[in-house]
Amino acid sequence: MTENPPPFYEPSGNEIALFEHAWRERLPLLIKGPTGCGKTRFVSHMAVRLGLPLYTVACHDDLTAADLVGRHLISDQGTYWCDGPLTRAVREGGICYLDEVVEARKDTTVVLHPLADDRRILPIDRTGEILEAPPNFMLVVSYNPGYQNLLKGLKPSTRQRFVSLRFDFPGSEREQSILIGETGCDADLARRLVGIAKSFRALKDRDLEEVASTRLLVYAATLIKSGFDVAAACRAALVESLTDDEETGGALMEIVNATFGR
Repeated sequence: MTENPPPFYEPSGNEIALFEHAWRERLPLLIKGPTGCGKTRFVSHMAVRLGLPLYTVACHDDLTAADLVGRHLISDQGTYWCDGPLTRAVREGGICYLDEVVEARKDTTVVLHPLADDRRILPIDRTGEILEAPPNFMLVVSYNPGYQNLLKGLKPSTRQRFVSLRFDFPGSEREQSILIGETGCDADLARRLVGIAKSFRALKDRDLEEVASTRLLVYAATLIKSGFDVAAACRAALVESLTDDEETGGALMEIVNATFGR
């Protein structure tokens, strides 16, 4: 049976080598960068590349330690223990990926500490177990530093347990290669879409709180390649995803129309 190839990923530097070294040396990894710049795709790519199961947790304000570790549930047969994704990853091996970890409550991230240092253990208070992480377990977390504030940031006691890797939006040539590789669009369309993104990104902190991510460019290219109208695709995938203000949206559409000669 043929194995599935890793999801498409265009490297920007030594991030693949760093991930592989961290994996071999059993080091936890923290990936930081803006939304939509490829953090999750990179982790998915590396999981397939290394032949490891991937347990992904989308962190949020209501995420509790029990959501990660597990809890007792009740069935017709009585009470039983149900592992959370972190515990399953530790028991079975693989990558546990906590996406946007700063969105989780601070008391939740404390459960990561004994896994993210040389102990590599997961104490489960409710069952009395202390699980030792197997050699093929890896803890990976990510967050967007642009969303950091006094209430949402990683404690130094958490941050300093990780090897860290910074992501950013790719340069123009690499971003064009990503669009072509992801969607099969032609080089001219990729060049125009990347030019739009560059113009939109120049507006950050003035007219836009967030900028066009590579992910949104992929969406736009996908719609256009499927035969959808170019301007309508850019409005749906880029403009409306970035602003609710009609005046700002109109200004962004002027950039789109000028780029495609409309």
